[in-house]
Amino acid sequence: MPDAKPASMNGQETMKRWVISKAVGALLGLGACLSASQAQEPQQQELRIGFMATLSGPAAVFGEHMRDGFMLAVNQSNGALGGMPTNVLVVDDKLDPDHAVKEVTKLIDENGIDLLVGVNFSKIMLAVHDPVVRSRTLFIGTSSGPAPIAGRNCSRYFFSTAAQDDQVHETMGRYASLKGYQQVVTIAPDYEAARDAIAAFRRHFKGQIAREIFPKLGQTEFSVEFDQIAGIEPDAIYAFMPGGMGVELVRQFQTSGMKGIIPFLSAKTVDAVTLPYTKETGEGLFSAAHWAPNLDNPANKRFVREFRRAYNYAPSTYAAQGYDAAKLIHFALELTGGAKDREAMLSAINAAPFESVRGDFRFNSNQFPIQDFYLVEGVRRTSRLYEMEAVARVFDDVGDAFSGSCRM
Repeated sequence: MPDAKPASMNGQETMKRWVISKAVGALLGLGACLSASQAQEPQQQELRIGFMATLSGPAAVFGEHMRDGFMLAVNQSNGALGGMPTNVLVVDDKLDPDHAVKEVTKLIDENGIDLLVGVNFSKIMLAVHDPVVRSRTLFIGTSSGPAPIAGRNCSRYFFSTAAQDDQVHETMGRYASLKGYQQVVTIAPDYEAARDAIAAFRRHFKGQIAREIFPKLGQTEFSVEFDQIAGIEPDAIYAFMPGGMGVELVRQFQTSGMKGIIPFLSAKTVDAVTLPYTKETGEGLFSAAHWAPNLDNPANKRFVREFRRAYNYAPSTYAAQGYDAAKLIHFALELTGGAKDREAMLSAINAAPFESVRGDFRFNSNQFPIQDFYLVEGVRRTSRLYEMEAVARVFDDVGDAFSGSCRM
């Protein structure tokens, strides 16, 4: 129906009031339309992720690999995992449990993160795990997997894209048995986690441990230890010697004259992080891993190619685990249709709706991966490039030894 005009149009004042009344009515109508439109199309939410790693001190290289792998996947999504603008807050735990707990508390209480991702080392994981899951914040670990977290202290809010800590050691124990080695000497630093590593090796090794050698933590001279090993003449050596200790152990294994005579088996000693330092002395030595750059699947080929292009160095297992975590989040959000509420994300993440760079991947009942494990070897690709190569599958679709103790 057309608008009714005023009863009298005889004066300018009456006309002026009528015009103002019509203008105000039009503006109010426009405002109502805009409000309705905004209600139908709310502003897009931001995804806030806290990423914690050791990024200072001698151990920083491991955290840098993890961070770079994670951020590569974020950048591949144009900074929007699952189509949601993504703000990644990177913090350095400084390899200090007390500092790590303070940083995690700040991320949750002050920054309002939706997820926590990362953590390199077991002592940091054991410090931050309980405060995070008690807050019901989703937590995706990308390196450390201590036994309590995989077993009796498991939580529905914690997932891992890494492995449970014992599994690489168990892999080498099984390999040593498959090779028929009867006498093995083990060498690892003298601290609790290293003793746990040797115990995990023994879990699948059917031969005898000729001697367990535990040098002091931080030791870098191993001539006495190699003299002991030479006197025993074992079938093989098994070494768990991370970081700089491992670099020196590998170099001195070469100068000891035993390389090529006594097989050198290891875990977290010869890997993509240490090979740039050991170079030819690490060539031909064996380790265990659930990932290697030569795994033949499309996701892995893209990851290795684009990681090298982006960062100008070869990726490691730590980088692969960080990358998989971001891809897991990306496709979980696509599965929820962009909903980031806790219950929807828990169900979507548990479904593992992504193609892992390692190939076979699904979550076990404790939300650690069921995956393959390989014998990997240090190889020279060019005069400057050394990397790990998967040469044999040792375990096929295996879960960890602690999942049976997990009750969610």
